[in-house]
Amino acid sequence: MKTNLFPAIKLTIVTLLFFGVVYPAIVWAIAQLAPNKGQGEVVNADGKRYYVNIGQAFTEDRFFNSRPSAVSYNAAGSGGSNKAPSNKEYLAVVQARIDTFLVHNPGIDRKDIPVELVTASGSGLDPDISRKAALIQVKRIAALRSVNEDKIRQIVESHTEKPLLGMFGPGKVNVLSLNLALEKL
Repeated sequence: MKTNLFPAIKLTIVTLLFFGVVYPAIVWAIAQLAPNKGQGEVVNADGKRYYVNIGQAFTEDRFFNSRPSAVSYNAAGSGGSNKAPSNKEYLAVVQARIDTFLVHNPGIDRKDIPVELVTASGSGLDPDISRKAALIQVKRIAALRSVNEDKIRQIVESHTEKPLLGMFGPGKVNVLSLNLALEKL
C-alpha cells in the first residue's frame, strides 16, 4: 500500500500546485500583456457600462437585434441550450423567434432570415452577427429612426470586421458598437 499511496499523494500535491497556482499565474501574466490587462473592453455610454466582447440584449425595434442567448446574456453562466436540432421544445423556441422576427420586420421572407438571428450560440454570449444579419434589419431601423436606409447601411459597412487575414472565418459586425453608432446619429 505504501508503494502506491505516497506516489499518489505526491502526484496530487504536484498537480494541485501546477494547476492551482503555476498555470493560473502564467495565464494571468500573459493577460497583463493584452489590451485592458485581460479585463475585457469596456464602453460607458449614456450612464451604462457595456462589455464589447459579451453579447447584450437589444430588444427595442430601433436597435439592431443581437443573437439570441440561451442564458439570458448572463456572463456568469455561459452555455448553450444543449437541445438537439430535432428536439420539439427547441424547434418551438426557434419557430417563436422566427415569428417574432417576421412581426417586427414585415416584408422579409422567412427563408431570408439569417440563422444566427433565431438560434443561440454555443456560449449564449456571442457579441457579433453576420453582415447579412445586420443588413436584413436596416429597413426596420431606418423607418423607426426616420433615417435614410443608405445611411444605416453605411454604418453597417463601416462596422463590419473582415475575416482574420482576409480568409479565416466570416466577416462580422459587433452589435454593441453598431447600436452605439446609431445613437450618435
